[in-house]
Amino acid sequence: MPVIIVIVVLAVAAVCTSAFSRCANIRRRRLAKQLDKRDDDQVHYAFVINPSKPQAEQRKQHIQEFCEAKHLTQIEYIETQLDKDGRACALEALEHGADVVVAVGGDGTVRTVASAVSGTGHALGIIPIGTGNLFARNMGVPVDDIDAALTVATSHGSRLVDMGRLTLLDHPEDDHGHAFLIIAGIGFDAAMIDDTNPELKATLRIRARYFVGGVKNLFAPKFRGTLTVTSADGSTHTIKNLDFRTVMAGNCGQIPMFSLMPAASYDDGLLDFEIIDTTGGILGWANLFGDVVHQTIIGKPEQNPLSTNSTIEQVQGVSAEITLEKPAKAQVDGDMLPETRHIRFSVDHRALIVRVPDASALEKTAQAAASNATSNFAE
Repeated sequence: MPVIIVIVVLAVAAVCTSAFSRCANIRRRRLAKQLDKRDDDQVHYAFVINPSKPQAEQRKQHIQEFCEAKHLTQIEYIETQLDKDGRACALEALEHGADVVVAVGGDGTVRTVASAVSGTGHALGIIPIGTGNLFARNMGVPVDDIDAALTVATSHGSRLVDMGRLTLLDHPEDDHGHAFLIIAGIGFDAAMIDDTNPELKATLRIRARYFVGGVKNLFAPKFRGTLTVTSADGSTHTIKNLDFRTVMAGNCGQIPMFSLMPAASYDDGLLDFEIIDTTGGILGWANLFGDVVHQTIIGKPEQNPLSTNSTIEQVQGVSAEITLEKPAKAQVDGDMLPETRHIRFSVDHRALIVRVPDASALEKTAQAAASNATSNFAE
């Protein structure tokens, strides 16, 4: 009997893999037809490249050949360095007169380049490298076809997207809020990322890379503080002496296989705030996983009715401020920030122009997320 079960499981897995591959091929062909209809944009492009990424040099050569074939002549390359992040490179590119700044790298490179381009009226292009590429996925940018991604970045077709900001209010030396395009947070999520081996970040997929860091922090003490959320109408809601595992602010809520924030929409001028807590040790974390699976399946920010040892409170607003009793780690799109006791989340509405493959499809996605929106704290 066990042998039969194994055979059945393997057969089901093979069928699912085949179906997934077939669907992926259909999507590629459909995208190729769409991109064939787009007009090249003969403007000044600056490619900001993260040279630490695998195949970065190979990608640069590929970009050069692509641009030559398309007769794109106003091209420059700027590489990030230890003391020169994507934001600094993008600012340099804008000073050089770039019309479109293209981030060639992972979510960190995209985030920092977008931080500088946001609000300037210049467009952001994305050439994904790495294993995460969450923002590129949310935007529909091909992550496994460099020619398709290059075509998207160098042709007409853009969308206005919100830019999230996390400001460290107890770090006056910062001259700008730290940008995020996916999710920023303070507490468990940041501690988990901080305890993840950098080599794992570079090689494993997003679901596996943070496993070790997560396990290390399962039984860490909770955080306590005061949270104030400002709604779109200007009203505020304050919770004092709030105990939590993590507080996150989302601009896009989709990650591979899961929906962390089903109502999050990247162009509605709102952030989705999620307050997560667990009790009862492993049981609470197991319940929390069930909550995430539940809301992924139903497509709405709703607690699993069977949960007993976990809570996920979700609310939308234009900003939120947290003051903690003790310093905690914070993160923006997986990049670590210094420990802090006082932060503010805010959003710049439709401040970023992003080159995308199909703006109409993204519009439908945004409308679907808006229909699932929640405006009040869970009771």
